[in-house]
Amino acid sequence: MISTRTTGKFALAGLVVGALLMLPQVSFAAPRASASPAMPPAFMEDENAATAAVNARLNKKQFQNVKVSTENGIVTLTGTVDLYEYKADAARRAQKTKGISAVRNMIEVGGPTYSDAQLKEKLLEKLQYDRVGYGNTFNAISVDVQGSTVTLGGHARTDVDKDSAMALVSTYPGVKDVIEEIEVDPVSIMDDQIRMQVARSVYGYSMLNKYAVDPAKPIRISVQNGNVELYGVVDSKADRDVAYLRANSVPGVFSVKNFLQVANEAPEKPNK
Repeated sequence: MISTRTTGKFALAGLVVGALLMLPQVSFAAPRASASPAMPPAFMEDENAATAAVNARLNKKQFQNVKVSTENGIVTLTGTVDLYEYKADAARRAQKTKGISAVRNMIEVGGPTYSDAQLKEKLLEKLQYDRVGYGNTFNAISVDVQGSTVTLGGHARTDVDKDSAMALVSTYPGVKDVIEEIEVDPVSIMDDQIRMQVARSVYGYSMLNKYAVDPAKPIRISVQNGNVELYGVVDSKADRDVAYLRANSVPGVFSVKNFLQVANEAPEKPNK
């Protein structure tokens, strides 16, 4: 005879089993590896449109060997051009294209190849005559060349002078890359007055006025907030010392650093 308690247990068990059977079935099998989602057609169209737009901007003879690819809004430029300026211009044009967030510029610059020493000599000569007649006496731009990569440093009186030097170097055959580190002197009426006074003091001295004959080889004068720096090459140590004394005698000058070099001699430490 089955007790009432046992009957209750069977009834409860039946209710639990029935409830479990009514639940949705869950598969415990290992999930299948899903295939990589296909790129949305609209996204592909946007990328293709961006590539086409960059190609349209580069539809110039100087860019005929440049290749364009776009991924995730980043355009990659490859191929070759004849001048560094073309490489830089290609990047500027690509950057201005709608839908482009960044540019990876991998273009190589072809053209002639010079030794670093030869290229430096040629660029220095060009820069010496740059901006003649526009106050180039007050520019002291330096040139360094390593592996056909040109680094421009030193001082320029204005942004126009700096940009002119950059344009000259960027369009010179044989330059593969350009690093611009030119400092533009502060805009100051006081500094402008000091520049002119130092120039009169230096060039007005009979011993030094010979350096005004060749506009490409002057004693260069840079001024930053009343601090004067002298650059260039002079014939003798006496000329170097006199130029320093003449600059230092100008009222309002806070300090003078003498970076003048004596021809055919190793550079000396500047007077301070």
